[in-house]
Amino acid sequence: MAQIELIMPKMGESIIEATILNWVKQVGDTVEVDDTILEIATDKVDSEVPSPVDGTISKILFAVDATVAVGEVIAIIETEAGATVEASPATGAAVSDAPAATPSPADPQAPPAPAAAPLASQVVKQSTSQTVEEISTSSSGRFYSPLVKTMAKTEHISQAELDQIPGSGKDGRVNKADMLAYLKRRDNSFVTGNEAAVVSPPVTPVSSPAVSRPTSVSGQDEIIEMGRMRKLIANHMVMSKQTSPHVTSFIEVDVTDLVDWRNETKGRFQKQHGQKITFTPIFIEAVAKAIRDFPMINVSVDGTNIIKKANINIGMAAALPNGTLIVPVIKNADQLNLTGLAKSVNDLASRARENKLKPDDIQGGTFTLTNVGTFGNVMGTPIINQPQVAILAVGAIRKKPAVVETEYGDLIAIRQLMFMSLSYDHRVVDGMLGGSFLRRVGDYLEAFDKGRTDV
Repeated sequence: MAQIELIMPKMGESIIEATILNWVKQVGDTVEVDDTILEIATDKVDSEVPSPVDGTISKILFAVDATVAVGEVIAIIETEAGATVEASPATGAAVSDAPAATPSPADPQAPPAPAAAPLASQVVKQSTSQTVEEISTSSSGRFYSPLVKTMAKTEHISQAELDQIPGSGKDGRVNKADMLAYLKRRDNSFVTGNEAAVVSPPVTPVSSPAVSRPTSVSGQDEIIEMGRMRKLIANHMVMSKQTSPHVTSFIEVDVTDLVDWRNETKGRFQKQHGQKITFTPIFIEAVAKAIRDFPMINVSVDGTNIIKKANINIGMAAALPNGTLIVPVIKNADQLNLTGLAKSVNDLASRARENKLKPDDIQGGTFTLTNVGTFGNVMGTPIINQPQVAILAVGAIRKKPAVVETEYGDLIAIRQLMFMSLSYDHRVVDGMLGGSFLRRVGDYLEAFDKGRTDV
């Protein structure tokens, strides 16, 4: 028999660990390729991990609720003797023909055994005079992830109160977005990223002991500790700035024809395809064309080597329900027509809002687009999404007076104008390349054909 090591997959550039929500398959169960073996979650994505091979589950190395680092072996699958399987980036499967060795307790590199993760029955209840009671792994048939339980404990939400929160996740599961929405209503607070900033103190039931919140020395400012995901994002942003010397170039683009075409087409497009056409797929189409013209913008850096990417995989920054951004990726964007891009954009954006993105959806990007105009901003200086070397920001489209050249001379007319900014890694992208690429994207948008019918 050959043994396949199933490892915790990478869930995005800034994700270093994930929590096991549920083992769909157990020891002794047979699986086929792409059968779901377990469900995992991070602060950004709930996902299923499929089997890379046909075989039988012989070992499960972590229990439900365990938080496991990316790359750790989480299960062993036995296959027929002589079976050959290549390592899979999506599932992280690795082949081992030898029986898995039992790690010594003294071995610091050994993966934790299943008993290392506490089960619900092992949770010790403490009196409310010391702390808020622990939340059960399940209550009334509902499963609560470690993240939800931690949020409940931090916000002093009782078991009974948590059981009443409506869940929008799979099988009615309460997720992070549900908790943030509930806290907003409960505490009359506003949400920024992963954090809730209280604008009026929550009402504490008479029966509950008063709980003091951390405050500043003056007693007027509230101290809010960063959440785990906010810490990861902060580290990733600092790392990007320390890695790449950022330069940002700006241009203003006349997108009047583009806007007019979309206004005339959106009704027909939705009727024909059952979904909306936004500006994002049009921007991505122009970016993909410009990358073809300037392929050295589609690279990454490995030490002193420049890796020129064969595929054009464009990431688009999308907002999650809690306000945090995630970057799903449209693979081979240059091979899709505008209709295909629109469908891909809508699908990824929809699944991002519903926390249904899969690990492969947020990996492999070679260039990133972010639309700061969504927030009413006219321009921005985005931070490069490592290990890429450039990121494009598009601002809000606004009507402005502009000089228009005609056969009768120059005229002042009301036009739809938009700023675009490109941040790029000055180690490998010089001003000429960065500026020329940005100008080419603008040229494609300004030359948009109002008469096109390929959607």
